[in-house]
Formats: sequence, structure tokens, C-alpha cells
Amino acid sequence: MSFFNTLVTATADEQSYLLSAPVITQALQGEISLPLYQAFLQQAYHHVKYTTPLLMRAGSAISHQQEWLRQALIDYINEEYGHEQWILNDLAATGIDPESVQNSQPHASTAAMVAVVHGNIDLLHPTAFFGMAHVLEGTSVKLASQAAGTIQQQLALPDRAFSYLNSHGSLDLEHVQFFAQLMDKVTDPVAQAAIITTAKQVYRLYGDMFRALPELAQRSV
Repeated sequence: MSFFNTLVTATADEQSYLLSAPVITQALQGEISLPLYQAFLQQAYHHVKYTTPLLMRAGSAISHQQEWLRQALIDYINEEYGHEQWILNDLAATGIDPESVQNSQPHASTAAMVAVVHGNIDLLHPTAFFGMAHVLEGTSVKLASQAAGTIQQQLALPDRAFSYLNSHGSLDLEHVQFFAQLMDKVTDPVAQAAIITTAKQVYRLYGDMFRALPELAQRSV
């Protein structure tokens, strides 16, 4: 079995926990309020803004014997840099002041997700970052484009309010295929274990974040 398939199999229970969050079913059915969508975007901002710093931290810890892996991280930086600004633009299109989001604090689950990945890069292996990438990219391909369409129809928002979801949906499928090929090049058992452990943790914390969204939405009403 390829390592990518091993990763998928080893994290199946944690993925189910995430996908069973009630708000995900609501989103796919178009039963999402504006405050709930705004709450999702605000939490997305609070973890996406750390993507590039985490990539840089991981890349700085890669040995010179693994230059191919460092290059992969550089490619990710080029791909992901600045996406938090897309989210702020989406929020502005829904009527939220972007500066207020930048000055806000993330939910505990969102902050914990970033902290776990940061710690695992340092303590387990630099490739731990890919555990988070697996969760976020895989979830986006499964849900983002479909959810964006139903939410937009429900809330009657303009296209400019969905740049983040639409850019991370089915159009990102090619990127996920690249990720699978990259994972199959990872043969170090320590690195593999770090990726699996991180993916399991991030699935759980991301699932907790989705479960917290209704409460966060109520606070903003």
C-alpha cells in the first residue's frame, strides 16, 4: 500500500468525526445563516494566516539531503501565500469589517490546531505540516465548491464573497493529486508517523471548530 493510501486509511475515523459535524450537513443543504458563514470565514482566517509561517518553519528544518522535500514546501508557499487576504475580502463582501477580524481572537480549537502543527514540526518531524495539509485540502475538495454554491444561493451573496471557498474546492483537485504523489515519496517511518499523528489531531480539532460555529455565530448576532 502506498503511504498516501495508508494515511487515508489510518485517519478514516478522525475524518468521519469531522464530516459528521452537523454544520457541514447544513451547509451542503443550504441551511446556513449569514452569521454562521461569517463565523466560518473568521475561523478560517485565523488558521490560514499561519499557513505560510508554518511552511517556512518546516522548510527551515529540512536537511540538505532532502532538497526535493524543501522544494515541495517552497512550492506550497508559492501556492498558499496571501490566501488569508482572500478571506478578509470575502468577509468585507458579507458586511464584516476586515480589521475587526484581524483584531479578534480565534476559537480555542482553531488556536489549538495551529499550535499542534507548530509543535509537531518542532518535536516530531518537519513533515508534520503535511498532516494539516491532508486534512484541509482533502476536506476542501470534498465540500468547498458544493457548499459555496448552496450557501450563495441561500444567502444571495455576490461572487466576491466566495473567493476562498471556490478557490479551494473541486478546482483544487489537481493539487490534491500532487499531494498524493508527494506523500508516496515519503519513506522515512518517523516522518510518516508524524504526518499521520498530525492529521489525526487536526481532523479532531477542525471538527471541533465546525461544532463551535453555531455558538460563535450567535455571539455575532
